[in-house]
Amino acid sequence: RQRGLDVVSEIELAYELAKAPIAAITGTNGKTTTTAMLGAICRAAGIETRVCGNIAEDNGVRIPLIQAADDAPETAVLVAEISSFQLAQTRTFRPKVAAWLNLSVDHMDRYGDSLDAYAADKAKILVNQQESDTAVLNTDDPMVMKFAEGCGKGRRDWFSGNNPSRRKLLIPGKHNRANADAAARMARALGIDNVTIEAALAAFSGVAHRMELVGEYGGVQWINNSMCTNPAAVSASLEACAGGVIAISGGKHKGGDLTEMTAALAHKARRVLLIGDAAEALAEALAAQGYSDFTITGTLDCAVAEAGKEARAGETVILVPGCASFDQFASFEARGQAFRDLVRARG
Repeated sequence: RQRGLDVVSEIELAYELAKAPIAAITGTNGKTTTTAMLGAICRAAGIETRVCGNIAEDNGVRIPLIQAADDAPETAVLVAEISSFQLAQTRTFRPKVAAWLNLSVDHMDRYGDSLDAYAADKAKILVNQQESDTAVLNTDDPMVMKFAEGCGKGRRDWFSGNNPSRRKLLIPGKHNRANADAAARMARALGIDNVTIEAALAAFSGVAHRMELVGEYGGVQWINNSMCTNPAAVSASLEACAGGVIAISGGKHKGGDLTEMTAALAHKARRVLLIGDAAEALAEALAAQGYSDFTITGTLDCAVAEAGKEARAGETVILVPGCASFDQFASFEARGQAFRDLVRARG
């Protein structure tokens, strides 16, 4: 940059190479689930589908959009999870169908505590769209409505977690009803019929590390939600749990206020077990909420052992970090796998 050279992102080059249309999904939370849902719908419709971008399969392998774009014929569809980091260096990137799922505080360690700067990068998924393109946006999220206003020329299609037609899902929670509604609207914009859409969504069983049932032992359900890597995702995850909850939270905090996360924990969790670098900060924030039923266990293995001693039949133990994994693990997938192994060793 100092020498005046162009620096562009990988997805920008992918867009220039792509023969197939791109359906791109961004948002603070729900990207992976919505991307996987749309991929499942497209495959059910008989379309050659490449699920790519920032989404990872269970083994942690990601297919970059540029690889999928170079490989896919024009009759295929590229279903891509797109992060703000990827969007930051784009100038001409123009998905045929784009979804902006939501916006809340995340990555403030990168954006200097500026939500506006974070939103500006997210909005780049819309800016180059023309009248023949579609923007699928969250009518329940005032931040998306604010920052998407006047951004690009794509036809607006508004989705909601309150859509009653999204009640027949295998995966729980209002947030997943919103994800399903977004995926359905994107699929319709790609020309897929409603019967195929509804059948594919009804059969969708979720993605690894996102509200994943690891097992039920002694009447206690153990849920792996390692993909929950920011405070805003904690509330929706906990609300999807029935009965009493023991929450395992913490990791590497990415900046921003912890009040929303700790308020959700204090409201829903009978016990909170804290791990990682953020444990002390979370403990202070929970105490400020007037909540005292927490323990700093430090490591995930100690937290699982403690949860196993305390959990009662009918309760749920959930790994709901609300933080990144990079203090103790190489990735959220590695953290989730460690949780699985620890739980199954107990069972």
